[in-house]
Amino acid sequence: MPNHPEDIPITLGIEEELFLVDPRTYDILTDPSPEIFEECQRTAGSHKVVREFMRSQIETNTKVCHSIQELRQAVYEARHVVVNATRKFDAAPVAVSIHPFASWRDQAPTPLERYERFAVTFQDGVRRFLVGGMHIHAGFGDADSRIRVMTAIRRFLPLLHALSTSSPFSEGRETGFKSYRLSVVGGLPRTGIPGPLYARSEYERLVNEYQAKKFIENGSELWWDIRPSTAYPTIELRICDVCTRVEDAIAIASLYACLIRWLTRLDNRGELPPEPLLEIIAEDRWIAQRYGVFAFFGDASKPEGRIDIQDYLNALITELTEDARALDCEDYLRATLDIVKAGTSADRQLDLFRLRTLEGDAESEAMHQVVASAVAETLEGLDS
Repeated sequence: MPNHPEDIPITLGIEEELFLVDPRTYDILTDPSPEIFEECQRTAGSHKVVREFMRSQIETNTKVCHSIQELRQAVYEARHVVVNATRKFDAAPVAVSIHPFASWRDQAPTPLERYERFAVTFQDGVRRFLVGGMHIHAGFGDADSRIRVMTAIRRFLPLLHALSTSSPFSEGRETGFKSYRLSVVGGLPRTGIPGPLYARSEYERLVNEYQAKKFIENGSELWWDIRPSTAYPTIELRICDVCTRVEDAIAIASLYACLIRWLTRLDNRGELPPEPLLEIIAEDRWIAQRYGVFAFFGDASKPEGRIDIQDYLNALITELTEDARALDCEDYLRATLDIVKAGTSADRQLDLFRLRTLEGDAESEAMHQVVASAVAETLEGLDS
């Protein structure tokens, strides 16, 4: 990141969980060619591409990046690796958090010991887990500061999620949610918003309690909306749906990075704001899941007790001006307002589905058009 009088280095990385589909029918590939994964691993370079829980999924992991501009380039590069491999072996990637019409009943897990153990333990909770997400890693500060900032950022999780929604359908039907993915994720234990923690030792004590009771093997089985990474010295934002468009992903990553820098500055001065009730954050989380960029979040300072997401985001961007300037991402941060105005992938999917059915398409054909459009958005900007 650029030098600044109050220098707070931040490193960033993004993981994207993508579905692999047939490029003609747009149905999910329940058992794609293993050569896709082999080709990705051969050509990934400084990035990493791995298998996910379901065989029909593939996960990209960018290299560690030191600026938003570098992160943007890295996400395009990582997607390009997958696109090139899938084109070779008769498949296509799609960056949505639930495939609109695929059935989880037709899927098979990747044959790894860890996944087989999960299937035995969690039963339908993981059999139904045909979902993908976007995880944003941020490295900054020391271990205790990262925990305090993680706690402080919880109040912004609903906003970050609302900007990312891409899972309005499930098994060929409208769910009524902009992100049905969170409903599926909630079928597993140790999900949702973590309680407040204020030191690394508190987090380690909690992990030790889980391990002592044989609930988990390590901290990677705490599937919270935000958590300390077990593999890297980062805080991993996990609440977001995967974004169909790379530019939306980078806007959200910019907001996350700016929030981290701002909260780290406050933490350095011992001025972090008091924590809201977990129950209130959880209510806003549900509102984000249900309404996406049409959310009205709770705000006790308003006579009506609510604040429109655009007003909320505008005020937050003003607060983060110094941090966006220091991180050289002012335009990317302001692009979050464009997401609110234009809608997320979930809004575009719903609009297209309704338009096609109004114009006479059968629902099944309209669903195919939705996936075709999402595949096209996933590929935007890659050829250039």
